[in-house]
Amino acid sequence: MTIPIALSIAGSDCSGGAGIQADLKSFAALGVYGASVITALTAQNTVGVGAIHQIPAEFVEAQIDAVFSDLDVKAVKIGMVAQPLAVDAIVAALRRFPPVPVVLDPVMVATSGDRLLAADAVAALRGQLIPRAALITPNLPEAAVLLDEAIAVGESAIVSQGQRLLSLGCAAVLMKGGHGEGPDSIDYLIEAGGMVALSAPRLSTRNTHGTGCSLSAAIAAGLAKGCDMETAVRQAKAWISGAIAAADRLGVGRGHGPVHHFHQFY
Repeated sequence: MTIPIALSIAGSDCSGGAGIQADLKSFAALGVYGASVITALTAQNTVGVGAIHQIPAEFVEAQIDAVFSDLDVKAVKIGMVAQPLAVDAIVAALRRFPPVPVVLDPVMVATSGDRLLAADAVAALRGQLIPRAALITPNLPEAAVLLDEAIAVGESAIVSQGQRLLSLGCAAVLMKGGHGEGPDSIDYLIEAGGMVALSAPRLSTRNTHGTGCSLSAAIAAGLAKGCDMETAVRQAKAWISGAIAAADRLGVGRGHGPVHHFHQFY
């Protein structure tokens, strides 16, 4: 057996709930071998982000080269990039290797509310990474920032924003409904051929640290295993819903605790 390999390019969360650590847990939980490229070190926990240390862009590029020159990567998840130079490095490195599906999670703000993306990096995301993505996974506030618009309210406005993001060059957009209202959390998968609404019960818990990171990593895991986009998204949403539902069992930290990545096993 040859295990499928997925690569996470993202920031490190020393408390283990988000970023690289959440992505590697998500890959492992779903039967995929995870590799990582660290773009930034964060001093954070379930309460907040205390400090961010940027990794030099040339070292980000060197990490990508090291992974791709040896490992048979089948999918890439990109999370926190924080600065334009990191975006330049990622794009330059990925161009040197055969293309694989890229899932871009435009991480801008931590669950605690701390900002993780410099304002000048938004344009780099919009102009360089989004056009390379097989899928982008913004929540409603992130979609609004990318489009420089107000946060969408209601299905028609959410889908309309998703369609405008699609026009930036990515192959698909997943508009996440976690910041919405109502008894169900509805995500909208928007592709050139149409839209699919994916609904799950909205769960009442404050332990949602790393939810977006984990969902995008789970989608990348599905793509690495050869799933089509809709199947990968459906499976990832079902898995993250289970991880959120089981989050209160962990009892990690004093603030927004992590989801339970291994809820299927213990």
